[in-house]
Amino acid sequence: MYKLFLKRLFDFFIATAAFVFAFPVFMIIMIWLVFVNKGKPFFLQKRPGKGERIFKVIKFKTMTDEKDENGNLLPDHLRMTAIGRFVRKTSLDEIPQLLNVIKGDMSLIGPRPLLVSYLPLYNEEQKRRHKIKPGITGWAQVNGRNAISWEQKFNYDVWYVDNYSFLLDIKIIFLTIFKVYRREGINAEDTIPMRPFAGTPKRT
Repeated sequence: MYKLFLKRLFDFFIATAAFVFAFPVFMIIMIWLVFVNKGKPFFLQKRPGKGERIFKVIKFKTMTDEKDENGNLLPDHLRMTAIGRFVRKTSLDEIPQLLNVIKGDMSLIGPRPLLVSYLPLYNEEQKRRHKIKPGITGWAQVNGRNAISWEQKFNYDVWYVDNYSFLLDIKIIFLTIFKVYRREGINAEDTIPMRPFAGTPKRT
């Protein structure tokens, strides 16, 4: 019953309540980023969802669009703003994704939505992470986040696909709150994403 029907209701009501509660913070950060990022407070990017259906994920924009003399974007660490570093450290950049959950593109709990360019790189087992909606947080995030390898992360994602339940989702929500408060599982630079996924080497 939870997998077929109640999970969506759970997502909708909790995400709506959370967005209403966080709305004052949402507005403050949005207005601040409007000035810092020259009128662009949000980061929109295509990501694969359930069944590999493409949707646009929305997050707060933590980096500027500054380019070098050749028109190429500067490295991430040079484009990261002070507020962007703070917003990412505290995971406040995820607040707009509540709108993705309310809309139905995402769930509160599930495998994180990754880049579209990664789709051809997954093996058959890793592709199973797209059997359910992606989440704002998930089993991989409370078991290491960016501190674990891609292979470990995908193993956690697939395990969740096979084992998710109401009680497990409640557990993940509380573990996420705890780990965000403790800032656990973030890589050494705190604000720079982990290395891009390049595919899993085939075993010989």
